[in-house]
Amino acid sequence: MALAALFALLAATMAGTHSASAAPAAPAAAGAPARPAPPATPDPSLTDHPLTYAPGPLDNPDKGLAVYYNAGTDQNTGYPHSITWSYFPLSAVMTDASDCTALDWSPVEKMLDETASYGNTAAIRFYLDYPSGNPTNGIPACWNGKVPTNDDTYWNTQSPDYNNAFLLSSLQQFIGQFGAKYDGDPRIGFIQMGLIGYWGEWHTWPENGTGGYPDFMATDANAALIVKAFANAFHTTKIEVRYPTSGGGAANDLDVGYHDDSFCYREGDPLAGVTLPQSMGGADYSQLQYALDEGVENKWITDSMGGEVRPEIQGSVFGTWGSGASGSDDDIKACIEMEHTTWKLDQGSTGYSPTDPDVGAAVRAMGYDLTVPDAYYGSSVSGTAKIGVKISNDGVAPFYHPWTVRLGLKDSSGKVVKTWDTSWDLTKVMPLKIRAFPDWNAGTDPTYLPYGYPEYFDTSVDTSSVASGSYQLVMDVVNPLSAVNAAAKSLRFANATQNADGWLGLGAIDVGSGNSGGGDGGATSYEAEASANTLTGGAAVADCTGCSGGQKVGYLGNGATLTFDNVAGGSGGATQVTVAYTSAVARTLQISANGGTPVNVSVTPTADWQTTATTTATLDLNAGNANTVTLANPGDWAPDIDRITVG
Repeated sequence: MALAALFALLAATMAGTHSASAAPAAPAAAGAPARPAPPATPDPSLTDHPLTYAPGPLDNPDKGLAVYYNAGTDQNTGYPHSITWSYFPLSAVMTDASDCTALDWSPVEKMLDETASYGNTAAIRFYLDYPSGNPTNGIPACWNGKVPTNDDTYWNTQSPDYNNAFLLSSLQQFIGQFGAKYDGDPRIGFIQMGLIGYWGEWHTWPENGTGGYPDFMATDANAALIVKAFANAFHTTKIEVRYPTSGGGAANDLDVGYHDDSFCYREGDPLAGVTLPQSMGGADYSQLQYALDEGVENKWITDSMGGEVRPEIQGSVFGTWGSGASGSDDDIKACIEMEHTTWKLDQGSTGYSPTDPDVGAAVRAMGYDLTVPDAYYGSSVSGTAKIGVKISNDGVAPFYHPWTVRLGLKDSSGKVVKTWDTSWDLTKVMPLKIRAFPDWNAGTDPTYLPYGYPEYFDTSVDTSSVASGSYQLVMDVVNPLSAVNAAAKSLRFANATQNADGWLGLGAIDVGSGNSGGGDGGATSYEAEASANTLTGGAAVADCTGCSGGQKVGYLGNGATLTFDNVAGGSGGATQVTVAYTSAVARTLQISANGGTPVNVSVTPTADWQTTATTTATLDLNAGNANTVTLANPGDWAPDIDRITVG
């Protein structure tokens, strides 16, 4: 990147922290969001096939770190990434001096096609006013004589009149054409609104009416016209605006995210953060303080949070992971968790080591980090078979795109011989936990609140056209960019059986054996929190982030019991029962079947009350599905119970 461009970006981000768009008299913070509804429980007729966790990739699509577009260079060098960022002067596409509606999209097309050829998506922005370095004046020639300019004495450039009626009308017309051309284009991951203010950053600092300077910024009412034009033009592609206060907060009730272009920096004397809120050492003009002032600190639930790591700290800020702020580097872990960051421009990442554990932890936390802890299916199927999975999210934000999830079969050579599309909606898989703002008064910082669940999805597939034999059951997520270029990066899960080709291995399955696709006489799992179970005494369902259904049953023992009803005993006789439990201390559990003599089991402690382990016992079950299994401890507390697996 040219030195002039770097200086421009430094100035832009510095200016952004002093925007004239100061927060108005504020509503109260929104507070902790209500948890989504709990998911469905797995079909008890299906066999549970647990999967092993492994760290997810660093270059999953539409998340993590982005780099600048440099035409003709290999985009996949440096730190692993999936996003390439660029901005364009409006004059580059609005080229006809006599017709502002005649647009030449070729510069954009070149960038998008080149980016897609590397399997990446683009994040783009248009600008009008680039005061520092001024590589290209973005004001189109068709505005000459119609849009007056202001003499910018600070930057020694000419700034367009953002309140001019012709400018506003022309921009709204352009945005409509922009959306008609590119909304839903799989080559684009994110669009920043741009166009208004210096570098398209929605500020004109210092020409903002302070320090003796005039105010060049659009009024809130006029800026709101641009916000609404973008929201009306883009219904699929994710769009972002600079501040929660932009256009008088015009974006806050729309499907619009934000981009924090001074991410995780501290400035001033004493040092104050420009991302974190005042309650965490931030300035009164910080990104998240504005969000709290506007009551939109939970907007990440539906809309992406992008932006740029402040250029001055791109080489150092990730070193604060787990250790807190240091000098101009704010606490990167807190910044990502509190803002629910999905992606950040970071040109300095070209020099990061892909094995740096701090950068890796930060990138994996950004956006979504999906894993499949369990798959559910009969090990031998024929005809119509039901397949289920649980998907959990260890990131800080959801996956925002309704991409198609497919199931498939791989033969012994690794060839995919059959696929089925599902209706599973990955956007429902919310982060398992969220970090509370100190302003919520939920506890001392850091306090983490349970939020999402491991979501359970299932569907029925028709195997009748599949040749009898043994296969691997697999699952993938279709990146729409793959229809444009086969190099499109696949969404990959944090599992040991995730393959480089995008397919996640769910386990072995036999097709054509005559089984109906339900239980196969093998192991069957039953969730402790299932409504069919019987709880007595003080036994109660509680949230558990490490448990298979996101919940467990606790307060067992001392008279309180948990009974699993309608447990399948197969052909009857001695049967192994595996109990998944959580207990931060050593405890004893009594397990009995059908009211018979209990088996005493001592359990070893787990890491905490959210981490599970297993213990086993052999019980005498009756043939059929009418067995009961009771867990108790008459004289002391028992461990909390996640589930049992029978067989």
